[in-house]
Amino acid sequence: MRNAMNYKKIGQIISLILAVEAVFMIPAWLISLYYHEHNAAFSIIKSIVIIVIAAGCLYAVTRNAKKGFYAKEGLVTTGVAWLVMSMLGCLPFYISREIPLYVDALFEMVSGFTTTGSSILTNVEAMDKGLLYWRSFSHWLGGMGVLVFLLAIVPLSGKNEGFTIHILRAESPGPSVGKLGPRMKQTAVILYVIYVVLTVLDFLFLVIGGMPVFDAVCTAVGTAGTGGFGVKNDSMASYSPYLQNVTTVFMLLFGVNFSCYYLLLMKRVKDVLRDEELHLYVGIVFTSIVLITLNLRGFFPTVAETVRHAAFQVATVISTSGFATADFDKWPALSKAILLILMLSGACAGSTGGGIKVARIMLLFKSLRRNFHENLRSSEVRKVRVNGVVMDEKVMRNVNGYLIAYVFIIIFSFLIVSMDGFSIETNLSAVIATFNNIGPGFDGVGATCNFSAYSPLSKLVMIFDMLAGRLEIYPILILFSRSAWKKI
Repeated sequence: MRNAMNYKKIGQIISLILAVEAVFMIPAWLISLYYHEHNAAFSIIKSIVIIVIAAGCLYAVTRNAKKGFYAKEGLVTTGVAWLVMSMLGCLPFYISREIPLYVDALFEMVSGFTTTGSSILTNVEAMDKGLLYWRSFSHWLGGMGVLVFLLAIVPLSGKNEGFTIHILRAESPGPSVGKLGPRMKQTAVILYVIYVVLTVLDFLFLVIGGMPVFDAVCTAVGTAGTGGFGVKNDSMASYSPYLQNVTTVFMLLFGVNFSCYYLLLMKRVKDVLRDEELHLYVGIVFTSIVLITLNLRGFFPTVAETVRHAAFQVATVISTSGFATADFDKWPALSKAILLILMLSGACAGSTGGGIKVARIMLLFKSLRRNFHENLRSSEVRKVRVNGVVMDEKVMRNVNGYLIAYVFIIIFSFLIVSMDGFSIETNLSAVIATFNNIGPGFDGVGATCNFSAYSPLSKLVMIFDMLAGRLEIYPILILFSRSAWKKI
């Protein structure tokens, strides 16, 4: 038997996360000062002070926390941290009155941190640049995960290895987390180094293509986090074909499992080339582009333009980025059906993308095939293998459990959101778009629309969906479980 949950340790970690959030808010304040945006600058610095005071008080109360930390604490810490981080991170929008309603400001901030990109704003370009930067940078901070960042910078002794693995497992997307390095802290550092390098490369390619520096920064961090908050009302439509193509490539790159990049650094190219999830991801992308291009014949003036828009939308949807170059809501039914399927599938496990994940789809298919053969030959026992390795049955059970929770959350969310009276296509795609961290949906929440018309209740439901989708459901669901807070 062990004691009750280690609340002090949880509070201590959250205080450090709030400190990190305050530090990352400083560049937004400096940008506001540079552009003489006095209202935004005051709102941001006031928010920083509030967050620092909250972090300081919380740390003072929890500074003598014991070191015991288990899987349950990891899940609870992750869920609570993301909630608190969002509730305080939205203060600049609310204090400045750029977003007058707190629930709207919270929706925008959660959409940013969870890299969803769904917005309630009707005129993005009217927002001050300091706030626009914070809005876009929230994608970058949430893409790899602020807790993973904390693991990378905070010195931890060997006794805290349990703390690091439980946090990394709770926040990292995908059905399982493998060690990229011999220690979890090293894993976190590796992940962030790769993340930063790819972000800088994206920024450089955008600047070379003539994109203004401010736009390039916001676009690069939004692409890295696969978030999709644009700084223009038309998202990426008014930028040059070169800039759109660069963004397409990097959206797809950030949708790849980051362990593949680590293996490339270790010169294990053969392991990357044999990766089954990568094969399926590339196959889905290529097939979708070809099918949509064929379906859009005559929709755009040239074949090259058709391929460009098809590739961009496939990349933005499967990576769950949310940028747009065209109003795909007006595309033929087949193209929209393909995009809807890509919304559900999402990117690779271990990437910054959302959705069910290509790895889970692959495991579900392999499990279905195994069950089919075992029903034909009852005496035969088959194992599910990925990249030649037999998968633990616990992983398979977790995948099945995730799918069950996934379906039920979509059903209940859809029913509640439907009380607002919008079309079925609007409501269902709104839930799918937020839960899978996509951004835009179809019809009333399409690429040229937003989520502002929904009621506060529906927005709260979709806030839950965005958090549950980004955190792989369990860290959010556990907050509503009485058994999670009892002594074991």
